Amino acid sequence: MNKMIRFLPLVLVIALGVVLYRGLSLNPQDMPSALVGKVMPEFSLTTLNNANKLVSKTDLAGDIILLNVWATWCPTCKYEHPYLLDISKNAQLSPYVKLYGLNYKDDRLAAKQWLTTYEDPYQFSIFDEEGTLGLDLGVFGAPETFVIDHHGIIRKRFAGAIDTRVWRKEFEPLIKQLISEKQQGK
Repeated sequence: MNKMIRFLPLVLVIALGVVLYRGLSLNPQDMPSALVGKVMPEFSLTTLNNANKLVSKTDLAGDIILLNVWATWCPTCKYEHPYLLDISKNAQLSPYVKLYGLNYKDDRLAAKQWLTTYEDPYQFSIFDEEGTLGLDLGVFGAPETFVIDHHGIIRKRFAGAIDTRVWRKEFEPLIKQLISEKQQGK
């Protein structure tokens, strides 16, 4: 019995090593979402540029949507911004895919100035000052991007910045599939 107790620390270290190794193999951007495969939640919020204009989920209906969660306090959003501009100017995507912003827990004036300074890639940005829509979507922080199909179903949630590599690997195959589905009337 005494000899078995000597091996207990070794067994614990091995078990801890296995757990840590498993954790290192996980993709931090691949965050599960209870909403993937479900309908976009209902909301009624104003647009960033017009505090008197209310928008809702029906304003996003019918198109394939990229809903990008962003904020001025987010340094990674500044890194991601040029890639979003490229996506918004892509002539092959623009007939099928619409890019909308979700300005998350931000100051309206600072966010409007930010888009003026860095250029606005969005059809419009939803102003979510209190984070209510973000909470309904399960947003952990900015940036996050949701792909919503033409039926209003959330098909993907991606946490982190979009760049060329991420776009090609994570988004492009799904977008092509959704465009094909929409063209076939599915």
